[in-house]
Amino acid sequence: MDGAGRPLGPGAGASADGRGLARRRRRRWVRYGAGAAAVLVAGAGVAGWALYAKLEGNITADEAAAAELERYAGERPTSLVKDAQNILLIGSDSRAGEDNAKYGRDSGTERSDTVILLHLAAGRHSATAVSIPRDLMVDVPACLKSDGTRTEPMFAMFNYAFETGGSACTIRTVEQLTGVRIDHHMVVDFSGFKDMVDAVDGVQVCLTAPVVDKAAKLRLPAGRVTLDGEQALAYVRARKSLGNGSDTDRMDRQQRFLGALVNKVQSNDVLLNPAKLYPVLDAATSSLTTDPDLASLRGLYDLVRGLRDIPTEAVQFLTVPRESYVYNANRDQLVEPEAERLFERLRTDAPLVVSQELPTKTIPTESGDHGPYGVRALPSGVSPGISPTPPAPTFRGNTAAEDGCG
Repeated sequence: MDGAGRPLGPGAGASADGRGLARRRRRRWVRYGAGAAAVLVAGAGVAGWALYAKLEGNITADEAAAAELERYAGERPTSLVKDAQNILLIGSDSRAGEDNAKYGRDSGTERSDTVILLHLAAGRHSATAVSIPRDLMVDVPACLKSDGTRTEPMFAMFNYAFETGGSACTIRTVEQLTGVRIDHHMVVDFSGFKDMVDAVDGVQVCLTAPVVDKAAKLRLPAGRVTLDGEQALAYVRARKSLGNGSDTDRMDRQQRFLGALVNKVQSNDVLLNPAKLYPVLDAATSSLTTDPDLASLRGLYDLVRGLRDIPTEAVQFLTVPRESYVYNANRDQLVEPEAERLFERLRTDAPLVVSQELPTKTIPTESGDHGPYGVRALPSGVSPGISPTPPAPTFRGNTAAEDGCG
């Protein structure tokens, strides 16, 4: 019977039951589908959180350095330009750990193998990386040692600062030397450097002659060569088999390699491709010690985000102007006033130019002197003292866009 008391036609009851059964089945499939989607979303969320937690856990926060720097907060330089940043990159020669031990005996003394002051211009339109020679004679302040005692102020080689007082002592030495406020710092060891190169599938360099270094186990042909992590580490650290064996030549090589690494990361679209970015982040963070503000993926992301759009020709590399120390040819000293001119440009976020060949024509600088570093190019048709806006000073160096093969 229907709702009006009329009998239902043949098969009508079966048809109604079928429609109800179909509706119930559809509702079950919707519930199952929603449940499956929820499981997938939850699984993706758990996996994403696990990856995030792993990367975050890789980074070591340098709390001891932060406490030591806070102790001397009143002595530190003031940042002069909002949004400009200065980051001290320290390559450690630590032999601690299985991966680092094969590069030498662990003497318990950790030295700064490489130190680079990276200046990021406000607006992130350029980046300038300044190498500081480890043999440079500098004033090292009184610093806290790992055993809790304090050193006396000393005039010594630059790498003495890291050896005795770690990153905090190195930062204070650089600030005292340059007058530049260090906003952040990073310390990476041999293993971290190798893993970073391998994570981007190697870095291409150009060699003008074959390289054979038995001590470094390095054998490379002339021309364009793609170095893996192990080869890259040997390449940037070698002294005897490459160049003239000086620290100057080694720093030039390190700068060219870093330029090639920047080129590889940008051209390979690493920063915008999650599949490529994760192994790079994992490698970059695994052997990294930073100040507490950078010791998180958020902190590193904010830093990298400002770097990814800088054109390679605006990523510059140079070494502080220096010469042989007057009392020891195996040590270095600053060349003045050129070094101070460089530091003043960094402090005030003023532009500078790098070139493999320094200008031959010059006009007087503000102090009226000339020198092999920091000279100003004489514009065509302009007489000394007439140009109202002199060009930026030029220092010997290279950019990430330059190719060693010409």
